[in-house]
Amino acid sequence: MADRTRDTHDTRYAETAIQKTALAVGIVFLIVGIAGFIPGLTHPIDHLDGAGADSDAMLMGVFQVSVLHNIVHILFGVAGLAVAARARASRNYLIWGGAIYLVLFLYGLFAVNAPDANFVPVNGADNWLHLALGVGMLALGLLVDRNRNRTSATRNAA
Repeated sequence: MADRTRDTHDTRYAETAIQKTALAVGIVFLIVGIAGFIPGLTHPIDHLDGAGADSDAMLMGVFQVSVLHNIVHILFGVAGLAVAARARASRNYLIWGGAIYLVLFLYGLFAVNAPDANFVPVNGADNWLHLALGVGMLALGLLVDRNRNRTSATRNAA
């Protein structure tokens, strides 16, 4: 009984593959969120608005960003760092984060041509990135470490 509890709940920080994956995704989000505030990486930085389609700042000259957009990335990053302490939380982070990014992709399809609704803001490049993030995070959440979990469950059932 103690082994079963240890296998599913008592892991060290970023010990399993799913935890390492959530940590890596979180680090990337954190870096991107911070980069959105760095002059040179975001240009023109003086056009970085709080939110909305009027923000003309572009991260790496491609992705339209705002203070809100950057903060969302930072929060996703911090969440990834936090959930890496638990395997189940890491999996949920990847799956639900992927679902959120797919919803954001759908929102972006509409918002790009509707400035009043484009409060994040997003552009065409953001939309493609959000689609890739959504699919990628879902795939990682559903596939990483699955064989290990099945093996543990089988071993514990015996």
